[in-house]
Amino acid sequence: MIRIVAREDPEFAPLVRSLVDRAAGVPESIEAAARDVIRQVRAGGDRAVRELTARFEGRQLDALEIPPAEWRGAVDRIDRAVVRAIERAVERVRAFHEHERYAAFELREGGGTRIGMRVAALGRVGIYVPGGKARYPSTVVMTAVPARVAGVGEIVMTTPGPSLETLAAASLSGVDRVFSIGGAQAVAALAYGTASVPRVDKIVGPGNAYVAAAKRLVFGDTGIDSIAGPTELVIAADASAEPRWVAADLLAQAEHDELAVPVLVAVGRAVAERVAEALAAQLAVLPRRAIAEQALRHQGAILVVETALEAVELVEQLAPEHAELALADARALAARITTAGALFLGNYTPESVGDYMAGPSHVLPTAGSARFASPLGVADFVKRTSIIEYDAATLREQAADIRRLAEVEGLDAHAEAVRIRFPD
Repeated sequence: MIRIVAREDPEFAPLVRSLVDRAAGVPESIEAAARDVIRQVRAGGDRAVRELTARFEGRQLDALEIPPAEWRGAVDRIDRAVVRAIERAVERVRAFHEHERYAAFELREGGGTRIGMRVAALGRVGIYVPGGKARYPSTVVMTAVPARVAGVGEIVMTTPGPSLETLAAASLSGVDRVFSIGGAQAVAALAYGTASVPRVDKIVGPGNAYVAAAKRLVFGDTGIDSIAGPTELVIAADASAEPRWVAADLLAQAEHDELAVPVLVAVGRAVAERVAEALAAQLAVLPRRAIAEQALRHQGAILVVETALEAVELVEQLAPEHAELALADARALAARITTAGALFLGNYTPESVGDYMAGPSHVLPTAGSARFASPLGVADFVKRTSIIEYDAATLREQAADIRRLAEVEGLDAHAEAVRIRFPD
């Protein structure tokens, strides 16, 4: 079901290398299909979106946008306990991201010279929320709330076949408009605009391979958050961990998708074997067993090392989207990990808390990009502008140095633009 590989085994190094080298790329056939969808939407607008939705999803759309009264009223049509849970999640996510606000600043030098940075929220953003066969109200919360905290002018949501819970989350999270479209056609509509769908400044949120391919293709014409690959979790566990809990956390990741990446770094073979035994028992009764079993078999692995220090070094090397440290000294060892999208410390912090309630957005870098990328946050929804104002005295003082550097680069007009202001 899942491989157990120790450091001394010949396949250990190649397996680790394959995990490190995972990428968020998509097959050429999917990229070609996404490119064709984008071309059709740019040419045909709403008509093309309707035709593509009928072809790919079997849904006939009279109107692309859901009337506000319909989706805002979803709050009154779902279980009140679910409403309260969404409200608590919204409040916790808002409270966390309030701490991420950028501050503008201005530095005054001698005379009238000023330099600084201005921060402005994006005017309109699109959030893509997967739907159709699944319900993802949590994705609405984790994308819309940071955008609202940032001060975005308008939040436009697209989702295929939205559930009532997803619509209720849109209402509670501050979404302005909702469109019942998905796939590459939704990305294209947001990127270029149609008669019904407004063009946005940036598109955020997870999706399938076609959505990821479309986001890659429209980047430059609009902003995007990232190219998301399959979800992934690496757990480092020692003898202090409860094997059943570790197994449950691995399955929680594996049930997302057949391409999910659930990995355990076990300190000692005994830990590895106890977790593998618990995995087998829990998998047997898991409702989404078929999906989880595929993920465990094809992308899953239990890597056996000798010490907790080796375990965290391996986590650092793998740069996972999610990293759990089920270790006796989790907090101290966490300082050694700088490449994870999110760190979950201790035996009572399963990755599930990050998906729903902890506060930080659960939209995280995947496919090893946590080496250089960050979780979705307020920074993704603002634009910084440098402000520069010189007076004559300051320009005169720096003129010679500016001219020298311009001449070194062979840019004579740059030098002249300074020289002309101070004729001899």
